[in-house]
Amino acid sequence: MRRVWIAALGLATGCAWVQLSSGGEGVRVGTAAEVSECEKLGVASVNTRDTVGIFSRNDRAVERELEFMARNEAAFELQGDTVVPRGPESDGRRSYDIYRCR
Repeated sequence: MRRVWIAALGLATGCAWVQLSSGGEGVRVGTAAEVSECEKLGVASVNTRDTVGIFSRNDRAVERELEFMARNEAAFELQGDTVVPRGPESDGRRSYDIYRCR
């Protein structure tokens, strides 16, 4: 039982479940000002777990997973090279605008 408890705490504190793909590595996170001359391709709405059981996950781990998912989707679904968050993360969800800037 103690091992299960320790594993749950490890997951809650910051383990990442989503990996950045090779295509996603070529996608950067930008700002609205940086994409003013770029072509908007669409929107990625992504979500991940922000809790594990009764434990809240580390905010940075949740943010990182959402970013990785948006970058992966931009690369493979729309062939974009830049994502821009549309707003703050909320309950493990966030939307990103996808652009082609190059």
